Amino acid sequence: MNDSVLPPFARVTPMGLELRLKVVPGASCSAMAGVLGERLKVRIAAPAEGGKANRAVLSLLETWLKGTTITLIAGQTSAEKTVCVAGRSSLSSAELAAVLHPPRKSS
Repeated sequence: MNDSVLPPFARVTPMGLELRLKVVPGASCSAMAGVLGERLKVRIAAPAEGGKANRAVLSLLETWLKGTTITLIAGQTSAEKTVCVAGRSSLSSAELAAVLHPPRKSS
C-alpha cells in the first residue's frame, strides 16, 4: 500500500506510519470509532488527567496493530493527537476494516 491509497488519517514518514487521531476521553468503553474528517476517532474510557488517556490510547492502538511500537509524537495535552507506528508503511485490509467499519453497539 502506498501513500496515495492510505486513508486520510495516515501518512508515511521516514520513522514509520503516522496516524492522526481525535481522542474522546471518558467514554463508556475504549474502542475505535471510525473516521472523523482527516482523523481516526478513538473513544477512551480513561479520563483526560495525568496522562491516563494517552496511555490508554497507546494501549488500544497496540492491541489493534499487534507487534508494533507506537509513540505519541504530538498532542500530549490535546484531543487531537499524532502517533507514529515505528517501521510500518501501510495498514492491512483487515486493520483498515476494523477502524473504518467499527462494530455497532446493539440496543
